[in-house]
Amino acid sequence: MKILGIDPDLGLDGADHNLLTGSLEGLVKWARQKSIFPATFGLACCAIEMMGTGGPHYDLARYGMEVFRASPRQADLMIVAGRVSQKMAPVLRQIYDQMMEPKWVISMGVCASSGGMFNNYAIVQGVDQVVPVDVYAPGCPPGPETLQHAILTLHSVIASGELTHRRRQTGAGAGIQVDQRDGQTAGATPVTIGSR
Repeated sequence: MKILGIDPDLGLDGADHNLLTGSLEGLVKWARQKSIFPATFGLACCAIEMMGTGGPHYDLARYGMEVFRASPRQADLMIVAGRVSQKMAPVLRQIYDQMMEPKWVISMGVCASSGGMFNNYAIVQGVDQVVPVDVYAPGCPPGPETLQHAILTLHSVIASGELTHRRRQTGAGAGIQVDQRDGQTAGATPVTIGSR
């Protein structure tokens, strides 16, 4: 039985798209896009660049994400900034599991994306082995401009709404790789995603 054109068992997916439900769905996507709260989670030198991005010069407040949350229950974006050791991988997964849905992951830096120069048994060779990654930000370390570009790319994917459907169906992230925007040369780091 439908109430106001909405099947209560299917939620918005079962709605007849009219003016009311179409606008409501767009409003929910807009609210998700404009109110991302990142988790305070830095692992190595990339975390310094992440902190710099949160400072007044780059002003993340204009994107509605000025407050880095200390509790995973209040965060919906995990920025994995730096290399992930084998001992830290279960902790990272536990923090990810404690975050509320919908949630997103940005892999910041070549060490988080592919292990970087640390090709050994102690470092996870790509954080996508632990959590589903939505956006990869390249660099060693990527500057604040590159991280902002990754965040804005994630905003556009969230606004389209397809990522939440994909995550629900497959459990995988979007896996988008953005360009470097901070003036570093692209060939400076020899390790690329998927090269191992």
